[in-house]
Amino acid sequence: MEDITASLSPLSSIPSPSPSLFSDPEHLKKISKSVPSFLQKEDVGRDPDFPCEDSDRTGRLMTDSSLNNLTGSSGMSSMSSLSGSVMTMYNGDFGTVEVQGNIHFSLNYVQRLREFHIFVTECQDLAAVDPKRGRSDPYVKSYLVPDKANLGKRKTSVKKKTRNPTFNEILRYRVRMEYLRTQTLILSVWHHDTFGRNSFLGEVDVDLSQWDFDHTQINCLGLKGRTATTLAPSPGQGAMRVAIRFLPEIIRSEGLIKEGPNTGEVHIWVKECKNLPPIRATIDPYVKCFVLPDTSRKSRQKTRVLRRTVDPAFNHTMVYDGIRQADLSEACVELTVWDQDRLASSLLGGLRLGLGKGRSYGARVDWMDSTPYEAAMWERMMATPNEWVEDMLPLRVLSPAKAGS
Repeated sequence: MEDITASLSPLSSIPSPSPSLFSDPEHLKKISKSVPSFLQKEDVGRDPDFPCEDSDRTGRLMTDSSLNNLTGSSGMSSMSSLSGSVMTMYNGDFGTVEVQGNIHFSLNYVQRLREFHIFVTECQDLAAVDPKRGRSDPYVKSYLVPDKANLGKRKTSVKKKTRNPTFNEILRYRVRMEYLRTQTLILSVWHHDTFGRNSFLGEVDVDLSQWDFDHTQINCLGLKGRTATTLAPSPGQGAMRVAIRFLPEIIRSEGLIKEGPNTGEVHIWVKECKNLPPIRATIDPYVKCFVLPDTSRKSRQKTRVLRRTVDPAFNHTMVYDGIRQADLSEACVELTVWDQDRLASSLLGGLRLGLGKGRSYGARVDWMDSTPYEAAMWERMMATPNEWVEDMLPLRVLSPAKAGS
């Protein structure tokens, strides 16, 4: 095989999966399921729809000893940007219930833990989703927007058959104060429907840039309908400079064409990232790659981890072989950037290089969603075999592939 980066970049090469993996409908069904970005932790699975995932009862958080036991995890994780995240944020019915009532809460920043705590005490006089019985099954969700760091949502438990729920729960975000000052807190109240779509009961928004965190008393704010600020798109997640090329035929060092089926190689040269979101005081980024639809562990490739930088220069090339010309219209290169933390890696952003047509080998898949810029780069690569195509592309919030066995 040609030595493409002997003097330019570290090189990793693995055999690509057999064509049967790319065309197996059952395999495609499994890998086309998206994972909500607000909970994504690499190699850590959690149920995104279980209400109590990131909350704790007040009594367990008010003592100093229990504070020491907090994990401080912050939910992460895709296919939705707060341009995508908006679809997840508002995955329910609007306008079916008239907004009324208020919410009681307090805010606190625990410097020692570097955690933002939202103490949700109660709601009063909520709208009744079941007007005949005059009751709802409410719970509270929190978001930080524009959430450039993709910290995601938190939820309280569901209180059954009441318009005046008492929660006394704390929702936690592990985040730096400097970053928190750039955010707006959205607290929205929802009715939980076990068998249908949840109903929106109202929300409040709090500008944290001017918030006095010495003020820890309970606040009472009236709920209102959905606001335009909540739907504002997220600013960029940073950008990645990447080069790609397709080699239709692989030449051995002695000048002979590689034996076997008529397949080639896709080379992905991850050069650098710029302006990654500083979700911690310092971040340790690395890049992970799959060529979808294959999500097997042997398909996963990674760069090295670079310490304490938001502008990492990886200069790392990944090679996938066994790829036919026809596969280029059905495959998609997924590149995701992660921050390696002590407990788990957190998603910072990513991109997908493909045609963005929504289907792969005849099956509808949600990962074939390349933006116009990403699709244009892939098309340029297909049109110029053997040539490097390079661009600086904006990273976005997406739902990354989960490695299989």
